[in-house]
Amino acid sequence: MSPRAGSTGPHTLAFVESPVQLLNVLEWAHTSVHHGTAPGAGLTLVVLSPNDPMTRGQLRRMAELARDEGHQVRWEEARGGTTAPFHTIGGLAPLLRRARRIVMGDPFSRYVQLLLTITRAPDLVVVDDGTATMEFVAQLARGERLVRWHRKGGRPGPRDLVFAPVSSLARRRLTPGEHRTVEVFSSMPIDETPIGVRVTANDFSWTRARFGPPRLTKGADLVGTSLVETGVVDGDRYLEAVRTLAKAHGATRYFAHRRESAEKLHRLAAETGLEIVRPDLPLELIARRGPIGRTILSFPSTVVHTLPLALAGTEVRVAVCDIDPAWLTENASPRAQGFLSGVTGTARDVHRLSAVAAV
Repeated sequence: MSPRAGSTGPHTLAFVESPVQLLNVLEWAHTSVHHGTAPGAGLTLVVLSPNDPMTRGQLRRMAELARDEGHQVRWEEARGGTTAPFHTIGGLAPLLRRARRIVMGDPFSRYVQLLLTITRAPDLVVVDDGTATMEFVAQLARGERLVRWHRKGGRPGPRDLVFAPVSSLARRRLTPGEHRTVEVFSSMPIDETPIGVRVTANDFSWTRARFGPPRLTKGADLVGTSLVETGVVDGDRYLEAVRTLAKAHGATRYFAHRRESAEKLHRLAAETGLEIVRPDLPLELIARRGPIGRTILSFPSTVVHTLPLALAGTEVRVAVCDIDPAWLTENASPRAQGFLSGVTGTARDVHRLSAVAAV
């Protein structure tokens, strides 16, 4: 184990399904060591790999960084066919039963919820999976079923009903008790803290120690979002908003979200003239390494909370543009506008822009 890794306590098993989750496990391990809360053995990082090529590529790069830190990485082709989940869960069961601490990036994930039914680990840690962490903590505090914010308000589908007992058991596992501790490691603003849950601030100290400071360019960079792909924002309205925002602030590059479709990005490039950049690492690391614009423009998303932390001590300004209610689709969750406004309104150290005119 490298000197940087230190140790992460009685054997720890971490499950991640996205590059940002993996980054935040590294941040958690770094913070735990420096806080002196992690005596004991090491960390095994289990990647439950998705099928999306962009996500897989970023996860492989992040896995290399984790190994550089001295952590063990176990790559699972968790979605490689109909029998893959059974092989994955069966293979992980012995590790789950032995682990004293479980770290997870997405408590809404059905995969993670299934794994939680197997473990009896007394220590559970939830690291950031973006803005969804805010909703998870609020739902746990209110004793609600775990539902992603952009789906909340809709009727449960057949699969939701079948999975309900597993989800319910997972929520009970994530509730602190006499023999179980629960920690939330987050850079997000958390207003409702469930009784007994320990909240630890993620200030991106590992990222700042390992990368940068970045070289700054004169122009502005724009950060993409997957709100169109999740059915929240209309595609035409989004494209017009990007074009208007880029023109107003002199943006030249568009950092694509890993879930944005190739068709949408091709149209954006053709109609806005922006250079489309598909990052090979989470944006926090890309920005910290540089070069990066002196102004970073974003719509409401995780990065309006994380980039100011990762770029602390630099001259980069993060500006966030509100989502106009007129951009929302007919199928958007009734909670969408309020949730997105809350993401923007609670962001620290960002410049707030009013919504640009919609077509």
